[in-house]
Amino acid sequence: MAREFQRGHKARVSDLTQGTDLYVGVRIEAPGLTFDISCFGLDADEQLSDDRYFIFFNQPKSPEESIQLLGAQAGDTESFRVTLDRVPESLHKLSFTATIDGAGQMSDVGPGYIRIVAGGEEVVRYAFTGAEFTTERAVMLGDFYRKDVWRFAAVGQGFDGGLDALLKNFGGEVAEEEPAAPEPQATGPVPGFAPPAAPEPGVVPAPAPSFGAPVAPPAPAPEPRPVHAAQTIVAPLSAPQGAVPPPAPAPAPYGQPAPVPYGQPVPAPYGQPVPSPYGQQPPGAPQGVPQGAPPGGAGLQAALQKYREVPTGQRWTAQNGQLVRVDLGMDGSPVLARQGSMVMYQGKVDFGYKGAGFVGRIVGNVTGQEMQLMRCTGKGQVFLAEEGTHLHPVELQGDGICVSAENVLAFDESLQYEVRRIEGHGIPGGALFTMVFQGTGTVVVKTHGTPVVLPVTPTTFADSNAVVAWSAASQVIVSSQVSLRRHAYPGHSGETVNLQFRGAPGNFIVVQPYEV
Repeated sequence: MAREFQRGHKARVSDLTQGTDLYVGVRIEAPGLTFDISCFGLDADEQLSDDRYFIFFNQPKSPEESIQLLGAQAGDTESFRVTLDRVPESLHKLSFTATIDGAGQMSDVGPGYIRIVAGGEEVVRYAFTGAEFTTERAVMLGDFYRKDVWRFAAVGQGFDGGLDALLKNFGGEVAEEEPAAPEPQATGPVPGFAPPAAPEPGVVPAPAPSFGAPVAPPAPAPEPRPVHAAQTIVAPLSAPQGAVPPPAPAPAPYGQPAPVPYGQPVPAPYGQPVPSPYGQQPPGAPQGVPQGAPPGGAGLQAALQKYREVPTGQRWTAQNGQLVRVDLGMDGSPVLARQGSMVMYQGKVDFGYKGAGFVGRIVGNVTGQEMQLMRCTGKGQVFLAEEGTHLHPVELQGDGICVSAENVLAFDESLQYEVRRIEGHGIPGGALFTMVFQGTGTVVVKTHGTPVVLPVTPTTFADSNAVVAWSAASQVIVSSQVSLRRHAYPGHSGETVNLQFRGAPGNFIVVQPYEV
């Protein structure tokens, strides 16, 4: 049975099918519109560094034929054959896109989808409608990408521009091309290249769906939930000065049992039988008979209660240490977030690519402070996370903070940001770089582990590979030290770069227990 994906869903390909020879079908159409459906083979920087891996109607296959354009068949507007185990190691992402050839916009399209078929059986489908887009003329539908193993992601991000804009975004060059004659529609069955591994004995596989049947329109989306209207109040990275720690529990009165540490069994009163651990039957009790509900209540709802969403009335809300929620539509201000950081959303939310422009891309490449961002607009709630890192919403109220681009997950678009140069001698390039955020809004900083916030003094030093952020008013001096251990480890330079911080009282630095 095919898994139904929503925008932003991701999964390992091995969790969907054991096969690596896959069929990718795309259906997208609208009265009076013509679409170009293509596949971009991108390198580790998400750039089309080799034009031979731009697969479209004028270049229907890659050099080693790991990606092939098959044409319209089985009810699909366009289809591809992808053999993942033959894709070159230089390619890290296969991005499937659809663009409008001529006038029109993506909001005019009817129900469509991108699906994956393995061994003649559909294993995943991501369905969409024109209601999810506005004036975009291109859309990135889905990606195969490497992250230890091959994975698939349902993208569904609109792009203001046609095929030429997509080519420029991926670093390709636009060339004049002769129009190709449309290929005839075929209605035969979907080809099965390499069936997945045989099921275990006794397991009956689900029957393959009937390809070519009319595509049922997706269920209407639920009405967006009302968003909160309270002001943003974000907790700082550390407890405020003067905060009183919670008091220790008072000792039990004489004659009463002392409180038992969490997770330890409660001792029975003197002379009474010792109760059995939770989940085990006492001796002589009939098997299968419930022995009482746990302290928090019984049932699925009680078990999941502690993991429920935390609505606090704030624009930015930390759901836990590794997940943060932002409420859109509260003040009409969009949010910029790192691409791929969305794990779930509710309501009517639009995701668009946020380009840095030519100058911004050049600056990012030179300084190492480039961020691949998506722009989140609409009304609803977006949940953000990245690889289990710790997240800290930091609210700025007219002040500034310096953060490396590597440690930024998301921020309000109302904030001003730029690259700042840190001068220094004796280090490669003669300088380091960081991002400076200023204005009124929130920036979400991510760290590996729980950070520590230290006040700046004339003798404050930090390893440049461990420091996360510091107050924008701090003075930073770069110093380079050569360790003697380079003589004990041939081939290792032993060089370390330290940052010395100076500033008036009130300035701070943030350091994580991890070196990049």
